[in-house]
Formats: sequence, C-alpha cells, structure tokens
Amino acid sequence: MAHNDNHQHGEHHVVPFKALRNVCFGLIALTILTVVTAKGMKLGAFAAPVAFIIAAAKAYMVMSVFMGLKWDDKSNRVIFSTGFIFLGVLFFFCALDIWTRVIQANTL
Repeated sequence: MAHNDNHQHGEHHVVPFKALRNVCFGLIALTILTVVTAKGMKLGAFAAPVAFIIAAAKAYMVMSVFMGLKWDDKSNRVIFSTGFIFLGVLFFFCALDIWTRVIQANTL
C-alpha cells in the first residue's frame, strides 16, 4: 500500500469557515422547510417520505462537513454507508410487515 505524504495518520483537516457557514445556512433552510411542510402543506401520504428526504439531506450535510467524512478515508465512508444500507433494509421489512397485515375484526 502506497504511503500518501499529504495525509498523515492522525492528521486533522481544517474545515474552511465558508464551508461551515454554508452548511449552517443550509441546515437552517432545511429546518424551515421541514416546519413549512409539516404545518403549512397537506401532503397526505407523501408527508413521511418528504420528511425523510429532508432529514437525509440534513444528515448528509452534517456527516460530510461537521464529521469530516468529506475529507476522510474512503473506508470510513463505506462504514457509514453500510450502516445506512442496513437502516434502509430495516425500514423496508417494517413497511413490508405493516403493508401485508390482514385486518381482523375485533372479537370482543
């Protein structure tokens, strides 16, 4: 494995203030969008997917910039991605369980 002189083990990346400011404004904007979609819009069945998409965008911004995954090794990106893949599998099986339930009449 080749040794990269530009990125020493244990060395921290200094995040530019402009990137932190942009992510902060993005998070504020997405939070406002979350409130607007929850309070002002009647999305019906699309309310939950829209909320999950907004939350995923905010999580990506936090993980990539604040946690430094944007500048970190690819192995850490794979580890985080694997966690989200398994979270998606969990959501899929929970939704599958709910969608395939047979409604039974109450016997009481």
